[in-house]
Amino acid sequence: MALIFVWATLLAVVFDWVVGDPPKLPHPVRFIGNFISALTKRLNHGEHRRLKGAVLTFCTVGVTVLVVGAIMVVTYRIHFWLGFTTEVVLIGTALAQKSLKEAAMAVYTPIVAGDWQEARTKLSWIVGRDTMHLEEGELVRGVVETVSENTSDGVTAPLFYALLFGAVGVWAYKAINTLDSMVGYKNDKYATFGTCSAVLDDIVNYIPSRITGLLIVLLTKNETPQTLKQRLTRWWRDAKVHPSPNSGYLEAATAVQLGIQLGGYNQYEGVTSYRQVMGEKQVPLTRAHIKKVITHMHIATLGFTIIGAGIVVALHILWEGLR
Repeated sequence: MALIFVWATLLAVVFDWVVGDPPKLPHPVRFIGNFISALTKRLNHGEHRRLKGAVLTFCTVGVTVLVVGAIMVVTYRIHFWLGFTTEVVLIGTALAQKSLKEAAMAVYTPIVAGDWQEARTKLSWIVGRDTMHLEEGELVRGVVETVSENTSDGVTAPLFYALLFGAVGVWAYKAINTLDSMVGYKNDKYATFGTCSAVLDDIVNYIPSRITGLLIVLLTKNETPQTLKQRLTRWWRDAKVHPSPNSGYLEAATAVQLGIQLGGYNQYEGVTSYRQVMGEKQVPLTRAHIKKVITHMHIATLGFTIIGAGIVVALHILWEGLR
């Protein structure tokens, strides 16, 4: 199965690049989200919310694995190529490379046209911060931070689990990621209920986020006078100031490669919040950095796919030789 997963993942990357999310089909994440919402309404009240949140996590991931696993078993039993095609499509729809690019360009295009209201509106679709007061530099920062962070969450982390476990693995990951995005908040409503989801999301993203950040530093164009050793040191140090245990490794990598500064002040529903900065401001943020961070995403994805597939194939050959 290891080689099947590798070939399915390679084709899924192409599928995502060319097709992206099928426009007329409901995305599987929507079904997962509806399941989470329904169960949350039933469980998120009264006592023992931490335990109830763990039940939500277990049920969501378990049901997702059972449904996707059943689909794969049935389709492979009907015919190998039906099962393989289904595997490719299911993995491909779990990747977000094309949709991330489109979301970023949806902000870039009105910026270039000078339509600031449209740019602010489009940015509000992909970030949680208030956007209606932002000027170009802050609009760009919002896009750069979002694409950088989601290069792992939306692309390379799903690839990681697809290469290891195929469609079942990638959708187990997506279920965990969706849980975190819906209930993994540190507020009165979800502080204890979402604990299990948030912790599990941190765990499954731990390895992919660090590998992806490292690939950005190693493979993308260095636009600073700093040496590789200096950039690696700054990347590792700055990543730790981010409130997320994983996202900082992506944003810090982007910052050190482009010579920009990320983080700073944001407003959420009128309340100002400060996040420690990453990177050194050698150049100001401009609209050009939106296209540059998209290029970072493509390069990191390609590198992750080739290296990951190579490792899986090598381990498969080694295992077969030892049997």
